[in-house]
Amino acid sequence: MSRLVRLVTILRTVGRYRLDEFVDRERLPALPRAALALGPWRLHQAPDMPRGERLRRALEELGPVFIKFGQMLSTRRDLLPEDIADELARLQDDVPAFPQEQSVAIVEQSLGKRVDELFARFEATPMASASVAQVHEATLHSGEEVVVKVVRPDIEPVIRQDIALMFTLAKLVARYVPQGRRLRPVEVVADYELVILDELDLAREAANTSQLRRNFEGSKLVYVPQVYWDYTCHEVLTMEKIHGIPVTDIDALRARGTDLKVLGERGVEIFFTQVFRDSFFHADMHPGNIFVDATDPADPTYIAVDCAIVGSLSDEDLYYVGRNLLGVFRRDYREVAQLHVECGWVPPDTRVQDFESAMRAVCEPVFERPISEISFGQLLVYLFQTAARFDMEIQPSLVLLQKTLLNIEGLGRQLYPELNLWDTAQPYLEDWLQQRYSPQSVFRRLQRHAPSWLEQLPNLPDVVLENLQQVREHGSLAERKAIALREREAQAARRARQKRHILAGLACVAGAVLAVPGASGFLGQVPAASWLLGAIGVTLLWPRGG
Repeated sequence: MSRLVRLVTILRTVGRYRLDEFVDRERLPALPRAALALGPWRLHQAPDMPRGERLRRALEELGPVFIKFGQMLSTRRDLLPEDIADELARLQDDVPAFPQEQSVAIVEQSLGKRVDELFARFEATPMASASVAQVHEATLHSGEEVVVKVVRPDIEPVIRQDIALMFTLAKLVARYVPQGRRLRPVEVVADYELVILDELDLAREAANTSQLRRNFEGSKLVYVPQVYWDYTCHEVLTMEKIHGIPVTDIDALRARGTDLKVLGERGVEIFFTQVFRDSFFHADMHPGNIFVDATDPADPTYIAVDCAIVGSLSDEDLYYVGRNLLGVFRRDYREVAQLHVECGWVPPDTRVQDFESAMRAVCEPVFERPISEISFGQLLVYLFQTAARFDMEIQPSLVLLQKTLLNIEGLGRQLYPELNLWDTAQPYLEDWLQQRYSPQSVFRRLQRHAPSWLEQLPNLPDVVLENLQQVREHGSLAERKAIALREREAQAARRARQKRHILAGLACVAGAVLAVPGASGFLGQVPAASWLLGAIGVTLLWPRGG
């Protein structure tokens, strides 16, 4: 019932802001077009506000899941009209705040002390408000300037309702939409559920922040603020206050003389470093979470905040993703096709040469062009079309990676439209592949696994004996099954012989009866009929081969 109530709420919000006007009805099939034309939202008049504001307000009312969706859309200015993109950009850090009294109460209840005992100064008015939490400025008694992030009250039940509705819709898609199972919508929603629920745990975000800070300790690529663990818990996160220029403030960056080409290239390098060196990447890199330290305009540094959503890939996924990307950059489509078959992303009976040809048709148009002329959104559409043709399943483990790539593209377009992603990324990938299989790297991996192998070595004889015992047991079981099968076959053969014998007996008896004198009135040609029945009886009694 709660899912139905939530669905009604969504439809009412859509109707109140007349979001049905955003849909191009002429491109819809007849039945959805009729449903849209006759829907109850037709009773509402469109609000007297711009369409971008109507969309933003509707997403804000519907809650964090929809706000997150709007945040991602705001980075895709190549796919959206300018007015809508500008309005959705406000969702990144300009969501309506909740009352400051609630924020103070959450801090005091969570940390167990009064605000004036915890901080020398605490600004009750939030400096920023986002979909899941809002942020307050504060100063510790030791003098450090900090920001205090507080989770929105009573947000989890709303998120769980939306996730439950998404699961229902995903199951319907998987069951009734053509190619729905291939897209694995239920698994994708399950992954998203883990991500967004983890985002509610600020202690987890603090741990992610600390890990990213260690990964880039001393690096000029990106700076991650320090976490103050004594003032951090499940619902409150306190960390160092950073001073930087929002990455979206291009005018301010240019006024400082910032080298936007270096900044754009470093954004790509940060992404590939996080993914392939650390296998631990910031997966919510929308512009509201990225700032720039332009103290040295020729050598700018990114500042990353809001590390609630991070992604990680297994060694196997890293290997295949890296090899596939490098194969695309080198235009070695045969290798790309073979890797897809090898890693099981397409069925094993896929014709490699056909998949190679399809990949070539998708990728060739994007080469040797600046990022301003390349739409990864359109490229993903082409890839999905190719996937549908070859029955390639969506890999849920790579969804965050795809989302991060979209954010990187949106960021690159704003900073340096002429950036050539291929020229920036290919040398990094080639160097990563070379280092991964260098003797030093292989030796380090052997060293890392050696303690585990040595620990298990004394148990090796027991494991071998146990496996041999299992083999013998399986062999005995198979032998017993074979004996039982042969017994069933023998019983079936005996029953068949019994049936033949009965039929043979009946045939012989009938022949004998017909041979009795006076039976001619019963059947015309008595001798012929009796002989025929006798022949049938003998045939049925004749031994069968084998």
